[in-house]
Amino acid sequence: MINKFKLLLIFILALILYSCSLNDSIDSKPNIILILADDLGYGDLGTFGNLKIRTPNIDKMATEGQKWTNFYAGASVCTPSRAALLTGRLPLRSGLTSNTRGVLFPNSLNGIPKSEITIAEQLKKSNYKTKLVGKWHLGNKEEYFPMNHGFDSWFGLPYSNDMDNVSKMNYWDMWKSDERKNYNNFNVPLIFDNKIIERPVNQKTLTKRYLDESLKFIEENSDDNFFLYLAHSMPHVPLFSSEMFEGKSIAGPYGDVIEELDYGVGEIINKIKKLGLSDKTIVVFTSENGPWLEMSEEGGSAGILRGGKGSTWEGGIRVPTIIWGPGYIKPGVVDDIGTSMDLFSTFSYMADVEIPNDRIIDGNNLSRVFKSLSKSPTEIFFYYWGVELMAVRYKSYKLHFKLHEAYDGKPIEVLKTPLLYDLENDPSEKNNIYEDHLDVLEKIDEIVKKHKSDLIIAKDLLIDLE
Repeated sequence: MINKFKLLLIFILALILYSCSLNDSIDSKPNIILILADDLGYGDLGTFGNLKIRTPNIDKMATEGQKWTNFYAGASVCTPSRAALLTGRLPLRSGLTSNTRGVLFPNSLNGIPKSEITIAEQLKKSNYKTKLVGKWHLGNKEEYFPMNHGFDSWFGLPYSNDMDNVSKMNYWDMWKSDERKNYNNFNVPLIFDNKIIERPVNQKTLTKRYLDESLKFIEENSDDNFFLYLAHSMPHVPLFSSEMFEGKSIAGPYGDVIEELDYGVGEIINKIKKLGLSDKTIVVFTSENGPWLEMSEEGGSAGILRGGKGSTWEGGIRVPTIIWGPGYIKPGVVDDIGTSMDLFSTFSYMADVEIPNDRIIDGNNLSRVFKSLSKSPTEIFFYYWGVELMAVRYKSYKLHFKLHEAYDGKPIEVLKTPLLYDLENDPSEKNNIYEDHLDVLEKIDEIVKKHKSDLIIAKDLLIDLE
């Protein structure tokens, strides 16, 4: 009897040790690949309802991983959105947003403050190899460049691909002419580790070169933990594709660009699988903000959502998001709220790095949602234009206090009667239910008061020009 008891005890201990070894392999620090499209709309992917643009690799990624239907960028334009993503903080806390000027320009004096902590800097604390491939847009001088903010290497553009216009044409007139199709009209520099290696960059080769650099980095660091931030320059206009994709999509140049991005996603996941890193890697695909609707057929689609880039309607700031990683991600559709700011806390936790306690971090840790599809801890989202609080989402409800329509030249409109929408049943924001939900209004009022009680707005860093 004693021998049988000992054997049973040994068997149980063996099972426990085996279970622990499995948990250790699953819960070990993941490699992280963050793929950010620029101006990709909520309705531009097959898995989000697009019937013209072919995105089989991203669609498969959604099937094998998590599709987030209520995921938000930190802002509806470039600079503040990227600041929020990398720091986990509302951009008005870092000064990287403005009521006067939407984004940084080539002649801007400032950039991301040294005091801010990026995802890359967090992961360096846990010995990650880090690289940015693509667009930065958080400062155009070397002191603000990625390699001074946690990245070991950088290959990409300092700002948007439509800047440095040397055509002598008015910016908006250019989009009505064929001059937009000549990349030499945009004197944008391609930078490798802080040195300009090409100017103007040949934008027809840009997406392919981003992919090549990304695959090389993954291969070279397959034995280490790594963080790859692949920040595409497109589908922000002007639109350019490599020869393999140019003219191939039935959705025109915009479709060509998206289909090339989709091909790159497939190549990256194939590389991860080939290297045996599938159970050790998380891949996030998302967008910087909504589609630039003013660019018509070259500006993408917000799908069922209202508005686009530059607005605080859902189409400007809710973005298509897919999260893949067989060792960490339980497949399914997540309809709860998530934000790009949540990635800072999530990745820090998964890399076993403490969250900074000397500042307010606006993002939450989503790792439990990744692992088990449990309820998201994020129930509130603040919609800002510059430093103006425009709207608040609480659970399924969204209350607009002010409106900012994109690129119409009009000032912010302060609403005499706020607009309240139930986004679960009315994602297109058509049916104002303001008068029917006084309890919701009271709750949002409490949320706003608490939010403003600890809010310190940093100096506007976007207004200073050379």
